[in-house]
Amino acid sequence: MTDLTDSPAMPGPPAPPLVDMRDVSRTYDADRAVLSELTLQVATGDALAVLGPSGSGKSTLLNLIAGLDRPSTGTVTVDGLRVDTMSETASARYRRSRIGMVHQFFHLLDDLTVRDNVLLPAQLAGVPRAEAADRATELLRYLGVARHASAHPGTLSGGERQRVAVARALMNRPPLLLADEPTGALDSASGADVRALLRELNADGQTVVLVTHDLALAEACATRTVELMDGRIARDESAVAR
Repeated sequence: MTDLTDSPAMPGPPAPPLVDMRDVSRTYDADRAVLSELTLQVATGDALAVLGPSGSGKSTLLNLIAGLDRPSTGTVTVDGLRVDTMSETASARYRRSRIGMVHQFFHLLDDLTVRDNVLLPAQLAGVPRAEAADRATELLRYLGVARHASAHPGTLSGGERQRVAVARALMNRPPLLLADEPTGALDSASGADVRALLRELNADGQTVVLVTHDLALAEACATRTVELMDGRIARDESAVAR
């Protein structure tokens, strides 16, 4: 419908970042901080690739966002929730509802079918059976692995297993997808397949934060790249238009 008002609507205030880390440090011993006074915001719809050598703090950063670790100092807020102050019970509930996680080695249960692996997060969250079944069917079709619904993960290729892992991660419609070296255990063809998948997910609106050594992955699907060095941000660049 055409807007017939005399003046255009004024834009509202900018949306808060989906991830907001402020002055975060994480120290495991008295000698070295794994992260040091790091401040980082991630907007809804971003695909952020976190790069850096081993020991630079990449995995610690991901674990802090996921609520699997707590900062020594500073604050971590995700989707309006203070993750760093949550109890263990609240943190587990937060991961079930707000976070999807994809790992290097899939972490699928080989004694369950593909469909049952994907259904697990919904069952843990108490989603009604029929609703969960519809969502699993939708995801398996969207991710191109519907034909494997009754198969077991061990019969699939690495790329197919990672697609199943992504389906499981997206089961409860989390606003944030975290990926830890998602192409690290894959051959070149399967890695290219997962790169294309993550790019497509982000194009469809999914916010993604991934840590990786795979420069091709960052170049293919990231809208922004952060490089860590000794627990600090050494580089923060937005990607050219893809």
